[in-house]
Amino acid sequence: MALDESKKGVWKSGKGKGRHTPKGRQLDDGAHAEVLALLGDAPRQRDLLIEFLHLIQDAYGHLSAAHMRALAEELRIAMAEVYEVATFYAHFDVVKETDTPPPALTIRVCDSLSCELAGAQALKSALESGTNPSEIRIQRAPCMGRCDTAPVVELGHKHIDHATFESVLDAVAQGDTHPVIPPYETLAAYRDAGGYTALETHRAAQDWDAVEETMLASGLRGLGGAGFPSGKKWGFARSYEGPRLMAVNGDEGEPGTFKDRYYLERTPHLFFEGMLIAAAAVDATRVYIYMRDEYPTVLHILATEIAALEAAKLVEPGFIEVRRGAGAYICGEESAMIESIEGKRGLPRHRPPFVAQVGLFGRPTLVHNVETLHWVARICREGPEILSGVEKNGRKGLRSYSVSGRIKTPGVHLLPAGSTITDIIEACGGMIDGHAFKAYQPGGPSSGLLPASINDVPLDFDTLQPLGSFIGSAAVIVLSDKDSAKAAALNMLRFFEDESCGQCTPCRVGCEKAVKLMQADTWDQPLLEDICQAMADASICGLGQAAPNPIRLTIKHFADEI
Repeated sequence: MALDESKKGVWKSGKGKGRHTPKGRQLDDGAHAEVLALLGDAPRQRDLLIEFLHLIQDAYGHLSAAHMRALAEELRIAMAEVYEVATFYAHFDVVKETDTPPPALTIRVCDSLSCELAGAQALKSALESGTNPSEIRIQRAPCMGRCDTAPVVELGHKHIDHATFESVLDAVAQGDTHPVIPPYETLAAYRDAGGYTALETHRAAQDWDAVEETMLASGLRGLGGAGFPSGKKWGFARSYEGPRLMAVNGDEGEPGTFKDRYYLERTPHLFFEGMLIAAAAVDATRVYIYMRDEYPTVLHILATEIAALEAAKLVEPGFIEVRRGAGAYICGEESAMIESIEGKRGLPRHRPPFVAQVGLFGRPTLVHNVETLHWVARICREGPEILSGVEKNGRKGLRSYSVSGRIKTPGVHLLPAGSTITDIIEACGGMIDGHAFKAYQPGGPSSGLLPASINDVPLDFDTLQPLGSFIGSAAVIVLSDKDSAKAAALNMLRFFEDESCGQCTPCRVGCEKAVKLMQADTWDQPLLEDICQAMADASICGLGQAAPNPIRLTIKHFADEI
């Protein structure tokens, strides 16, 4: 039916009757030109959103609304999508038109349990009162993976170990905000010592079933915390039709854990060789390394040595991609990590399907932890006996314990998997003078606190579950008689409150309510237990399911403090 132009008021077309621009924020030509300069020839892929946000944040110190609008234009996605991703991650500073950009310099003070024991709160207060807030922003930050040198401060991208008020101000005066790159084993040095011969041998033989059997014989299990037999993962991934992908979980965000950083800053090519063997075993077409933003030194080493691998023709250009995290503990959960690699908010997925079947970009995906791949290379070079041949207290294998707190020599200690807390403290040179052993965190805040009286249990997979705890990533923090178990538990729950992704109500609300209740002089134990039960039963992922552990174990073992 033709339009009846005689009818008035149906169609408006006169001057002042319509919009001259679309609704929403308009594209700013200047901001668009700046974003174009940063992106250069990079492909305008949706999954690179977080990488592009990092480019803008690094260049301008914040994310302005105009820059985010320009980025949305380039990626052909909604501004709302850019905004929701940017605001999800702690390391992005989103600045609206009416907001004041943050100062040029940000000082982050770690508030993990190890740093709190070392005086981080007093240091933060001193910095807040001793600096100009218009020039320097002081922020609390979750664990930076340097618990062995607590307290730790990050100045730009430079970490200050054993930080004091004076050392931080000296660093500010010098204006040095760049990471310090330690000496490490380069590709040339690694190959001179026989590196990559195992990879080349297995590539030539193509007998990946035999390699898988070697992994199973060694007893190697996932060292990110889950403890799943590593060899079995390869078989699961291969059982699904390709193309297949591989993702490396380097988001070592569990407070107290720093073993992955320790190995990557010293022997990165042991990790690379193990990674390439695992990738070849499942015929992965590409490998994505997800590395936490708190490790700028590691990110530099990875970029340098991947370029060296490509130049040596050990890998094809582009076969390995590094994706940079942005300050979200939840992305240590494998499905949340995959969401983040895809440029989205790091929200854990419902399972099934599992990532071995439907992972990155909907493809079967093999996921491994950094240390796990470190051991893959060693097993292939030295044989499965390197792990299976070590036995203590009925447990086989070796564990890299990240140990911090009130001990003389904190750090990564490689010990038999059957080691007890007594063995670990002894390996660390004993307690600090004047401190008596009181309690310990065996595997990060998710494992809660155990008393010193439980000192004869091997700290290994499956041994702590009867006690309501677990080993996880072997992040051990030792407390003394000068520390409060109640305060330590509150520190752990505050961390979970900050880091909950907010997707499920039991975790989001439960952590918040628990923190409020735990600040009381006397805990309401029945109410806290109700919250704990709801979180454990109904949370989507391990964060909410394990967050009650510090509460329950403190009530059980340290009732006199609450």
